[in-house]
Parts: sequence; structure tokens; C-alpha cells
Amino acid sequence: MMKLIIQIPCYNEEKTLETTLSALPREVPGVDIVEWLVIDDGSKDRTVEVAKAHGVDRVVSLPRNQGLAKAFMAGLEASLMAGADIIVNTDADNQYCADSIPDLIRPILEAKAEMVVGARPIEQIEHFSFSKKLLQRLGSWTVRLASNTDIPDAPSGFRAISREAACKLNVFNNYTYTLETIIQAGQKNISVTWVPIRTNEHLRPSRLVKSIFSYVRRSVFTILRIFVVYNPFRFFIIIGSVLFILGALIGVRFLWYFLSGQGGGHIQSLILASIFIGIGFQTIMVAFIADLLSVNRRLLEELQYKSRDRGPNRD
Repeated sequence: MMKLIIQIPCYNEEKTLETTLSALPREVPGVDIVEWLVIDDGSKDRTVEVAKAHGVDRVVSLPRNQGLAKAFMAGLEASLMAGADIIVNTDADNQYCADSIPDLIRPILEAKAEMVVGARPIEQIEHFSFSKKLLQRLGSWTVRLASNTDIPDAPSGFRAISREAACKLNVFNNYTYTLETIIQAGQKNISVTWVPIRTNEHLRPSRLVKSIFSYVRRSVFTILRIFVVYNPFRFFIIIGSVLFILGALIGVRFLWYFLSGQGGGHIQSLILASIFIGIGFQTIMVAFIADLLSVNRRLLEELQYKSRDRGPNRD
């Protein structure tokens, strides 16, 4: 029996959740069971009551507001425990068109991908400002470089995830899961693809993008952090090598002047060379230590994967 669970992270969404739920399907080609799951991220309004009144099968309630990323992961955990074979994540503001769900899960059903991202027609979305469209293109381009994928709309939260992929995913950032999970999928060799989707009428402003500067800062930090987590040796070895080589070049310059009898006026170069070489050497040592730690992380992730895949409700 193929089970699809559609999960919706929610925080004070009583005004839009009804519209979102009314559009969700109960039957999808290729799957036998379709269930709805709402993650209540510490809502203070009637979000849970609205969810239950409109036939949601499962509600996961977090004791306090923990952010979109935590809510997303809580949904994945609950869906895996409920025996989901495919998990579709969508937003409570009805931004994404539910009619696109069959297209979204098709690559997974056909074993062509383990994660599918719904790419919005960004240029056609009227309420997106020019700066937001530009930011979206820049962010997606950066994620493509970091993840070695071809996803044109990395910030899209409308995505389908196979059970296998969901068991492997982790989110370290508290802000959002969208960029991190794509980069992580690329680093873990989880096959990722995208499909074009449609969007609905704009119901409310985004709560994630409060300001362009804040979003850029948080996104850059997220991309850098996940790259360091999964490529620590490369990250530190590059920095250490650059510093070491720079110090060595400055040292060679001092040596040239010293052998020419002019070393007395270039003591600053000797000090600077020593500092760069010392910091560079220490950073290279950090690269090896970080690589050893990453081995331990991979072993823990393998144990986590096996634990998640043995959900008690798994048929």
C-alpha cells in the first residue's frame, strides 16, 4: 500500500488554513492512501480547531513556536512514524496550487528522483517585487553551485520527498529548511529534480522575508554553514593553504631583502609572514580534525537513518 502524507507547517494560520485544506486532494493517482498532517508550531489562535474541523488526519503540536525549520522536521518525523512512503510539504497560506501534487510526486513514483521541488513561475508572480525576484534568482543560483543540482526555485517550500530521502535529512538552521535541504541532498547523493507548478492568489505577506537584508544575511549564513558541515576538510584546507602560501611569499620577499643587505628595514614583513604561516598551519590542522569529526557525524546519521526507517507504524 502506497501512502502519501501531505504536511502543512502552521503558525497562527486560522484565516488561511481553511482555504488551503479545501483544495487538498484525498485521492492522487499512483498512491493508495492520502492523509493530511498539520504541524501546529505553537499557534495562539484557532489553527488546531480549524484543522480538526476540516478533516485533518493528524495534528502534531509543538509546545511553543520553534520556527518553520523545526516544524518541517517535526512533520517529517511524524510522517515517517505514520508509515508515509511519500511526503508532500506545502504552505498554509495556500500559495501553492494543490492540483500540482500529482505532477510533484510523479518523478518519485517513477523512481526518477527522491526529492522533487515545485518551481514557481517567479517572473509571473505579480506581488513579488523586482528586488525579491532578483534575490530569488541569485539565491537559487548560489544553491545550485553549493549543491550541484539544477533547482531553479530553491526557496520553494512545495516539495515531495520519498521515505528514503526523508530518513536521511536533517535541518540545523532554525530559520528555514528550503535551502539547507537542497544543499544537503546534493551532498548526500539524494537525487533531486524539479517540476513546474502553479501558484494561487496571494492571501497574506510572507512571514519569512521580513526584509531583504535580513533574508540575504540569514540565507548566506545557512548556505555557508551547511557547506562547512558537509565539506569541512575542503573549506578549512583552502583557507589554511591560502594563508600559508601568502605567508610563505611574504617570507620569501623578506629573505630576498635580507640577502641583499636590506633586511633591517623589512622586519614587519617577517612578523607578518610568521603570523600568516602560523595561522595557515593551524587552520590546515583544523581541516584534518574537522574531517575526522565528519566521519563520526556520518556514522551517527547512518544510525539515525536506520532508526527512522524502522517506524513502529511502518507496514
